[in-house]
Amino acid sequence: MEGIHQVQLPLPFPLRIVNVYLMRDGDGWTIIDAGLNYPPGQAAWREAFNRYGVDPASIRRIVLTHAHPDHYGMAGWLQSLSGAPVALSAGEATFARAQWHSDSRAHETTAIFFGSHGMPRDLMATVAEDIASLRLMTHPTPVALTHIPAGEPLMIGRRVFVPIATPGHSDDHLVFYCAEERLLLCGDAVLIKITPNVGLWGWTHGNPLAQFLASLDRLAELDVALALPGHGPPITRFHERLEELRVHHAERLAAMEHAVGAGATAYEVCTAVFPLQELTSHQMRFAMAETLAHLEYLAAQGRIEQIEHDDGQYAWRRCIC
Repeated sequence: MEGIHQVQLPLPFPLRIVNVYLMRDGDGWTIIDAGLNYPPGQAAWREAFNRYGVDPASIRRIVLTHAHPDHYGMAGWLQSLSGAPVALSAGEATFARAQWHSDSRAHETTAIFFGSHGMPRDLMATVAEDIASLRLMTHPTPVALTHIPAGEPLMIGRRVFVPIATPGHSDDHLVFYCAEERLLLCGDAVLIKITPNVGLWGWTHGNPLAQFLASLDRLAELDVALALPGHGPPITRFHERLEELRVHHAERLAAMEHAVGAGATAYEVCTAVFPLQELTSHQMRFAMAETLAHLEYLAAQGRIEQIEHDDGQYAWRRCIC
C-alpha cells in the first residue's frame, strides 16, 4: 500500500516477531504499534528509520491497537525520541497504567489468580518472574496517553480510518478501518497463521471469549480486501479467516468440556488440552488464561459449573443443575 511500511520487530519469546507500521502522514509519519523495548527492538527501529528516511522528529503520533507489552512496550522510548503523543483506547490506557508502571504488583496477583485455579507453586513463581521481566521492557512508559474513541474518524495522511472496538484479545482492543481502500489495521484481533490468544486473567472484564466471538461478527460486516495484522503475514482472505477462527474455538470448547469430565481444575484441563512439555513458561501462562476463558464461556452457556472449595481453590465440573 502506498505510504505504508511494515516493520518487523524481534521479540525474546517464541512468537519471535511483532509487526508494526510506519505510515506517511502529510510531511511526517504516524506509527501503528510500538514493539517491546529491549536492545534488538531499538536496533530494528533505527534500521527502519534509516531505510525509509524517517527523522524521529517528524513522527506525529504513535497509535496503539492495544497495550499488551509487545505492542505498547516501546511507545515511551519512541516518544522520548520524537516528542510524539501516544494514543490508544481509554480502557487500554487504564490497563497499561495498572500493569506496566513501576509500582504495579500485577505479576504477583496474576500468579495468585492462576494458583487458585490449580497452577503449581513453582510455575506460579516462574510466571510472576516472567511478567515482572516483561514490565521492565515497557519502560520508559509514555509521559502521557491520549484516548481514541471508537467510531470517531482518524485521519492519517489522505486516509480516513474508523476505530472499531474489538474486545476479546484484550478488553478494549481497537482496529482501524479505511473503507475507501478496504484496508484494515487489525492488530491482534485477527491473525492468519496463529489464533489470537483470548485469555481470562485476574483483571479481565466479563466473558472474553464471548466478546471475541462478537468482535468477529462485527468484523464480518466490513468489506476488507487487505488486513495488516500484528503478527504473521498480511491477510487477503479475511472473511474465510474469521470463519476458521470460529471453528477453532468451537473445537477448543468441545475439548475443554470433555477434559472437565466429572471435575477438574483449570490447570488440569489446560494440561490435558495443551502439550505442556512443549511449552515455555511464557506460553504456559497464555495457555492457562485461554483455558480459563473457554471454561468461563462454557459456564455462561450452562454446560459446566465452577466449584469453590473451602481452601479457596476453584474447580469445574459438568453442570448438574
